[in-house]
Amino acid sequence: MPKVLRLNKGTEEGTRELLKFLLENKKVKGVFTLIKLDQSGGVAYSLVTDSDMIENALPLFPLMPANAAKMLSRLTLVEPATEVIAAVVRPCELRALTELIKRNQGNLENFLFISPTCGGVYPLKMAVEGNIEEKLPQYWDAVKKGEIASDIRPTCAGCEHFTPYNTDMTVALIGNKDVDKQCVISLDTDKGEQFASGMPGEIVEGGVESEVIKGLQSKREVQKKKLFDELGDDGFDMQKVFEKCIGCRGCSKICPVCYCHVCFFDSGGDEHPSCYYETELEKTGYARVLPAPVFYQLVRLFHVSMSCVGCGLCADVCPVNIPLWAVSLKIGEAVQQSFDYLAGRNIEEGLPITTFRPEEFDGVAD
Repeated sequence: MPKVLRLNKGTEEGTRELLKFLLENKKVKGVFTLIKLDQSGGVAYSLVTDSDMIENALPLFPLMPANAAKMLSRLTLVEPATEVIAAVVRPCELRALTELIKRNQGNLENFLFISPTCGGVYPLKMAVEGNIEEKLPQYWDAVKKGEIASDIRPTCAGCEHFTPYNTDMTVALIGNKDVDKQCVISLDTDKGEQFASGMPGEIVEGGVESEVIKGLQSKREVQKKKLFDELGDDGFDMQKVFEKCIGCRGCSKICPVCYCHVCFFDSGGDEHPSCYYETELEKTGYARVLPAPVFYQLVRLFHVSMSCVGCGLCADVCPVNIPLWAVSLKIGEAVQQSFDYLAGRNIEEGLPITTFRPEEFDGVAD
């Protein structure tokens, strides 16, 4: 059973104190976390080396302005971090980073990972409108009780993997009835225990509350089924779902596991000669000048479904409100279950598309 660090202060304040402790005692060189921006008042992932800047940190703020995996991947793409960085990331972000590392898109060396049991995040639209702050009391109340906070993104409401894999420290949020009075951090690895050594507070034997977490998993499973039901019981009409697509490709640009340096759809490979449009006009009387939306979406799903972590950013940035959280979650789950694989669960678990197993799909060809 892992040891637990307990601090007699609110969880966000306690997490900030931990980050400040790590910097001031030179246990880490930098901290990667959400920081409140002075001028705009918004929040953004930032790399901080000045301990005084931690006062502006909002490590547990319920917003995902981008998926941290993509940034940490780019930060270590050419070479690994030369000194230790403490990174506060959500469970889906850590899973996405694990998938990227398997594809040689970054390096995990010299990271100390800190991740919460996640209550979900609000849509980006609410951040633009500036009304997240007023939602925080009801959000933290739901987190304490192990409930699904109202108005969080649908993909978060249907996410069953809200406890982190492969983290060194877990910040206990779900079911912590004293989340505004007591900070509870599980030290999940020897590294986590080592880095927390000397931190003011009490280190005891213990673990994160499990019954509340199991209850929330059941509630989120119900919400996930509702998302899937909206697409259709046995499947869904792709033409109908994707016909609103305007080809902006925002979903691929924001996706943490979509990393091709030159996308096929940016290469000109999907352009058509004039005879193509003439044929379409003869057949149907009209021709879309934009790339065929179903073709684009199918290619995207084919590329990312094996490593989709259901972070939901694809739907968050969609300007025409295609329910991509439901589509990505449904397709990704189906593909991964076929291979008994969960994206980002284990860094040692080989990617199914590059791992040969003689017994795989035994009997399919019979």
